[in-house]
Amino acid sequence: MNIGEFLEKWGRRILETPLASGAGQQGVPEEPPELAEIRLAVLDRIREKSYRSGGRKVFPYDLLRVELRGVEEGRYAVYAGRFFRKYLEQEARDALREMGCRFPENLSMEVKATVGLPRRGEEWLVVDVALQEQAGALAKPTGKLVVREGSANAPEIRLEKARTNIGRVVDVYRAEGLSRRNHLAFAGDTEINRSVSREHAHIVFDKAAGEYRVFNDRWYPRGTHAGECGTWVVRDGVSLEVHRNARGAKLEPGDEIHFGRAVVMFEME
Repeated sequence: MNIGEFLEKWGRRILETPLASGAGQQGVPEEPPELAEIRLAVLDRIREKSYRSGGRKVFPYDLLRVELRGVEEGRYAVYAGRFFRKYLEQEARDALREMGCRFPENLSMEVKATVGLPRRGEEWLVVDVALQEQAGALAKPTGKLVVREGSANAPEIRLEKARTNIGRVVDVYRAEGLSRRNHLAFAGDTEINRSVSREHAHIVFDKAAGEYRVFNDRWYPRGTHAGECGTWVVRDGVSLEVHRNARGAKLEPGDEIHFGRAVVMFEME
């Protein structure tokens, strides 16, 4: 059975039983090898871009892009068709649920197919992820952190990721393995850096409000950690403590953010 026949039967199955999964369900044949390769590439990309947060895996992107190069002309309509896109989209959602991974409700798939041989050295299959608001014409403004006090792994970083982690080391390990990766890490053994917790804080862009917010990730009870320093935002000479909660604190250009005794400036590009 070729890919077109498979997708036709799969599509009929989904239309008849909308809650059913795709391949492997009763009445749907085994997927062709080429389709299996594409599906596995999509799932590998999902696993690569997922991370652990708050004891659970997170996949923050709401757009998966698949590009197929060198497609035979006779198969272009199949790869560019609705059923192929919906098949991959459903497989991605099913895989994320099986992983126990949080993901955006509006997760969707974008498929691009080109006819003809790929260029020399060019891969025939490319899978990428994105945020839909960044894929549109009006992308969000990009913030950045500039280190003022403390020695970090970079003098400044752009806040391009869905979530930017700040802490004492780059990789944070727990008993079960790698727990978190800090994008801005104060790893040098200095007095200032020692005031930064391994999992000190993180920054995200709130799409609904159109603003960056900083969150306190330190879990030490107050007064129980030697040299305790929390997370603070200093704006116009006024200090605002960032408590450990689900709200965090809004950031404005020119804010000083204190992670312990380490200080960074928040700026907009």
